[in-house]
Amino acid sequence: MSEDIVRVPVHLAIIMDGNGRWAQKRGLPRIVGHKYGVQAVEKIVRAASNRGIRYISLYAFSTENWKRPKTEVLGLMSLFKYFIKIKINELKKESVRLRFSGRLEDLSPSILDILRNGEESTRMGTKIDMIVCLNYGGRQEILDAVSKYIASDIALPLNENIFRSFLYLPDVPDPDLIIRTSGELRLSNFLIWQSSYSEFYFTDKLWPDFDEKELDKALVSYNERDRRYGRT
Repeated sequence: MSEDIVRVPVHLAIIMDGNGRWAQKRGLPRIVGHKYGVQAVEKIVRAASNRGIRYISLYAFSTENWKRPKTEVLGLMSLFKYFIKIKINELKKESVRLRFSGRLEDLSPSILDILRNGEESTRMGTKIDMIVCLNYGGRQEILDAVSKYIASDIALPLNENIFRSFLYLPDVPDPDLIIRTSGELRLSNFLIWQSSYSEFYFTDKLWPDFDEKELDKALVSYNERDRRYGRT
């Protein structure tokens, strides 16, 4: 880790973009890019944990991604299931707590069972929370939170703290740093409520090429920021 990294974010969020383009540049099917993207996830989660980052949120599949070709969607779902089944013991060994965020109830029962098993099997992990955002959309999370608030019949007037309690993972702090790979400069409906004071780091690297060196570049940039939260 670079000596220029004095402080690390408590919560790092990543928009993992570029798997398909990475594969297409090599004349490979898009699903191959997603497989290499999973390998990058393993490396970056481990690197983040070793650097003292406590939470890492990964934008894996958005509510809009259902519009992709059916074969690609099925391939992605198979990858999610494979990763959880194969890597669960490794995650437990490294004290990683696996969690999922999104409209999970819309997923197939077979996938949902695997997700719940992954969460339950790693719930004692204390080194880093690996939050996989699956069938996730920031606008959808806000709408779901409002719907749950209305259905709750809470007598207190709505404020930020009460609203937060209805988010998918209310105990998780807002991201300090959001990284987006592949050169795109937008949030793409990711953590809209939680990103109000997040720092952003954009890189042209495609996600499968994003490694520890690139992570450290982002963390060095983060250390150069003065986070004022509206203060002068």
